[in-house]
Amino acid sequence: MDGTLRRLGGRDVVDGGAAIVVALLVGYAIVDPPGPSPSWPAWSAWPVAAVLSLPVALRRHRPRAMLVWACAAAVSATVAGAVAAGAIWLTFVPAVLVLYQVATTVSAVRSATAAAACASAATAAILVFYDRVLPGLAPAATPSEMPPYWPVEIGVTCVLLVVAWAVGAVVRWKRDTTARLVHHLAEAAVSDERRRIARELHDVIGHSMSLIAVKATVANHVADARPQEVRAALAVIEQTSRSTLAEIHRVLGLLRSDGDLREAPLPVPGMTGLPELAAHARSAGVEVELTVREEGVPPAGVALSVYRIVQQALTNVVTHTGPTRCVVTVDVDGRAASIEVVDDGPRNGRPPRADHGVDAGHGGHGGHGLIGMRERARMYGGTFSAGPRPQGGFRVAARLPYDPEGTPA
Repeated sequence: MDGTLRRLGGRDVVDGGAAIVVALLVGYAIVDPPGPSPSWPAWSAWPVAAVLSLPVALRRHRPRAMLVWACAAAVSATVAGAVAAGAIWLTFVPAVLVLYQVATTVSAVRSATAAAACASAATAAILVFYDRVLPGLAPAATPSEMPPYWPVEIGVTCVLLVVAWAVGAVVRWKRDTTARLVHHLAEAAVSDERRRIARELHDVIGHSMSLIAVKATVANHVADARPQEVRAALAVIEQTSRSTLAEIHRVLGLLRSDGDLREAPLPVPGMTGLPELAAHARSAGVEVELTVREEGVPPAGVALSVYRIVQQALTNVVTHTGPTRCVVTVDVDGRAASIEVVDDGPRNGRPPRADHGVDAGHGGHGGHGLIGMRERARMYGGTFSAGPRPQGGFRVAARLPYDPEGTPA
């Protein structure tokens, strides 16, 4: 608020200074004109100049009203003969400066109409001056280097008005374009962040609910015969539910926050969370062999994408294949992170579930799972492939390159 007041105060000072300079120029021209002196008293030059120049000091507060004032005052002074013969165009300089302000604040059509009205009024006033006022003035004591000539007066005045309108219209266009661009970028940033949060929620909920569903099915089938396995399954369900709810609450808290979505932090799992993902899959009956080779530390974003790709791939194995053997290999060499998740397919020849490809499971290309993994790889300029293996099972592979300094390539 204080900064805004200071800026407004500084602009008012500049406008006040400009008004004083214009008043001095107009007053001096009236006192010592290039043509015949006006019939008004010499002292009247300064009040007339002040009245003509006052709109310049107030143009930012009421631009359209000040334009009417400046144009009407200049026309009145010209018709009344209170101006400098041979330099009448100076009388319309305040209107020129105010017209610029109008052109920067209203539509181009309205400002062009105002400019045309000012030019027409100025032309008529100058013609009246040269036709009725100038012949009655006493000739100048000494010949002037710029004798009064109405085409020059009208031409200079109209050119100044047109230039002021054109510059003001261009400034307004640039401001509007910049504002639209900023608004578009802000909307794009929010949209990107929403998609990112949607991917996070999809990965978190999909992985956790798949594990919970598998454990609940196990508990339901062995409830009578092996109650100890029921307790173990319920413990996994409880732990998974609590961690998932905590992560969902953090993400939803981000959505409810009033801060900048681009600056608000999301929980960022990374490479250290891969063993836990493998443990969850093992608890669902999948024999997971996890191999992680790290020759460098990947950026946080790359590490998160590695975690989410492995998480979604294991979720697909648990959901669509069931108990099987799965090999997860993650290799970080300082320039790229490579991920490969390979499973042997359903055991005992059991066919995949009917909803196999609905959620981007094995063999599916239309669901959110594979699409999300592919988007994560593409976001870092990497590659992604997924499909069934000739010998059975399914393979997911991704490569996320980044430069040695740790930023995405």
